[in-house]
Amino acid sequence: MTKILITGAAGAVGRALLQRLGRLSQIDVIATDICTPPELPENARFLPIDVTKDDAQRIIMAERPETIVHLASIVTPGAGSTRDLEYQVDVGGTRRVLDAAIAAGVRRLVVTSSGAAYGYHADNSVPLCETDPIRGNKEFAYSWHKRLVEEMLAKAREGNPDLEQVVLRVGTVLGVGVDNQITALFHKPRLLGLIGSDSPFVFIWDEDLAEILLRAATDSPAGIFNVSGDGALTVSQIAEAMGKPVRWLPPRLVRLALSIAHPLSLSRYGPEQVRFLQFRPVLGNSALKKAFGYQPRYSSAEAFQLWWRAQDD
Repeated sequence: MTKILITGAAGAVGRALLQRLGRLSQIDVIATDICTPPELPENARFLPIDVTKDDAQRIIMAERPETIVHLASIVTPGAGSTRDLEYQVDVGGTRRVLDAAIAAGVRRLVVTSSGAAYGYHADNSVPLCETDPIRGNKEFAYSWHKRLVEEMLAKAREGNPDLEQVVLRVGTVLGVGVDNQITALFHKPRLLGLIGSDSPFVFIWDEDLAEILLRAATDSPAGIFNVSGDGALTVSQIAEAMGKPVRWLPPRLVRLALSIAHPLSLSRYGPEQVRFLQFRPVLGNSALKKAFGYQPRYSSAEAFQLWWRAQDD
């Protein structure tokens, strides 16, 4: 019997993966998180793990799973979150899981990284492919942390080649009931556009992501793969799909306004947010389709339409 351990199993993506693994009775599933997932399939059991502590090493060494799917991460920080906490979870937590996997002789480690690991740069390739450099920006905690995680994983591949790695650089995830920092932009009465930038977005439907994780945990090739639906949507195309206007502003003006508003606590974002809006990573998914062997059911445009229609339900 194959044994698969999942960190972050109580999250939306973890629950979707659990549902799929529940159909495979020959797999022994260990669901871990700081809280219990609301529904566990018959072939799964829950063990509490806080990746910021030593729980991971103790449980992984005791269970010795064949595969670990590491989902534990802070994608959308809560109101009380701090950059230090986000580092402890994203980077420190991955270090603990990685070290435990190596020590326990785990065969495969699946890690959800992010397209944000490429960074927000004017000279990014369009689209980006997996051989492009990882240049996550230090001013963006999530982007920087994913860069550090990927550098850690690259070093582990050199020193521990027996541990197979599947690293998934995921685009913006959409799904029924999904809300994150990106979807918050779309709930506004009108969208913000920066003059001179199309600011394209790539999306992956959460059900597609769950299927990709299932394949990564069971029978996919090892490697690094961008995860997104086909194509991309510009701010103008998103606004048109929602029937909303776009307010186009010069980047310099937005940067100035944020440099004043942020220190006064009038905005949660500082002037660095302009780079985030201007130079979003556009992920190419050729390797996902050809080497990994998965064709997303929904393109970026179709995923967005599904999410937008669900807002009226």
